[in-house]
Amino acid sequence: FRVFDAMNDPRNMKAALQAVRSHGAHAQGTLSYTTSPAHTLQTWLDLTEQLLETGVDSIAIKDMSGILTPMAAYELVSEIKKRFEVRLHLHCHATTGMAEMALLKAIEAGVDGVDTAISSMSATYGHPATEALVATLAGTEHDTGLDILKLENIAAYFREVRKKYHAFEG
Repeated sequence: FRVFDAMNDPRNMKAALQAVRSHGAHAQGTLSYTTSPAHTLQTWLDLTEQLLETGVDSIAIKDMSGILTPMAAYELVSEIKKRFEVRLHLHCHATTGMAEMALLKAIEAGVDGVDTAISSMSATYGHPATEALVATLAGTEHDTGLDILKLENIAAYFREVRKKYHAFEG
């Protein structure tokens, strides 16, 4: 279970993380990524350490507004992986158009998992397209092994489903 606090206060996540663990489930703490003079690399490293002290099973970097630049993703993932033994996941929204590149740089830096969405449900406020990332990584050391033709069939199905909800799109 991914547990986050928009204010990045581990005290606000502690009870939920403990509840998840008490039921034998995977407790994932979250860094809610943002930028400001107060949000430095050291801020994120300190928060990572605080989350690890609560006993999380893994940590997610949640870029809910799509502002994580590719190079910032590379640096953040690299430094967390260098300093801590933790499974690290990246969650980016495609709002600004940087998410695909941020995912790729995070993968190059050693992130353990990323969030994507099938192409017919991706982009804008959603996540980067799964098929694009699968194609990008094909034949590399990070090859996912996913079948692009099966993904295209899934995308076609959800393209039709999405039409039913067009009035609710942003």
